[in-house]
Amino acid sequence: MIDPGKLALFLAATAALLVTPGPAVLYIVSRSLSEGRRAGLVSVLGIEAGNAVHAAGGALGVAALLASTPAAFAAVKYLGAAYLVYLGVARLLSRAEGPTAPDEPGKGTSARTVFRQGFVVAVLNPKTALFFLAFLPQFVDPARGAAWLQMLALGGLFVGLALLSDGAYALLAGSLGGWLRRHPGAAGAGRWLGAAVYIGLGALAAFGGG
Repeated sequence: MIDPGKLALFLAATAALLVTPGPAVLYIVSRSLSEGRRAGLVSVLGIEAGNAVHAAGGALGVAALLASTPAAFAAVKYLGAAYLVYLGVARLLSRAEGPTAPDEPGKGTSARTVFRQGFVVAVLNPKTALFFLAFLPQFVDPARGAAWLQMLALGGLFVGLALLSDGAYALLAGSLGGWLRRHPGAAGAGRWLGAAVYIGLGALAAFGGG
C-alpha cells in the first residue's frame, strides 16, 4: 500500500524527529524522575494513546477542521496549557515523598492517574494534530490506495516508534530518579524541577509560536 522508497524516507524522518526531545519527552522524563520507571512507562502509554487519537484524527480530517477554526484551536490550546500549569502547581504543593523503589510510582499516584494525565496532556495539544496533518501526507501516494488509509498506517507506525523511543527515555530517567529518591536533598530539588517543567511546558504551549 505504501511505496517502499517513501516508507524508508518516512522512517528516517521519524527517527530524526524522535531523537530530538520535545514537550512530550520532557513530560515523560519529569514523571520518570519524580516517580520511577513504572510511572514513566505508564505516562508513555498515556502520551502515545493521545498521539494515536491525533493520528486517527489527522487521517479522518479532524485536524483540518481544527486548523480552519481559530476559536476551536485557541480553546484547546489554552485548555491544554492550563492543565500543564495545574500539574506543576499540584507538584509544588504536594508533600515531599520519601524514598521509594525505583520501579514503583510515587506514593499516592495510581497507574490509572498517571496514564490519564499523560493522555490528557497529549490530546490537549492541538499542535500535535496539526503536525500529523502536515507530516503524514508528505509520504502518501494516492495512486497506491486510499490516502486516509495510508495516513492511518503511517500514523500508527509513528506512534509505535515513538513508544520505543519515549520508553527508552522513561527507563533512563527512571533509573536516575531512583538515585534521587535515595538522596532526600536531591529528591527535593527534583520535585521543584519537575514542577518547573510542567509550568514551563504550559507557558510554552500557551505563548510559544509555531
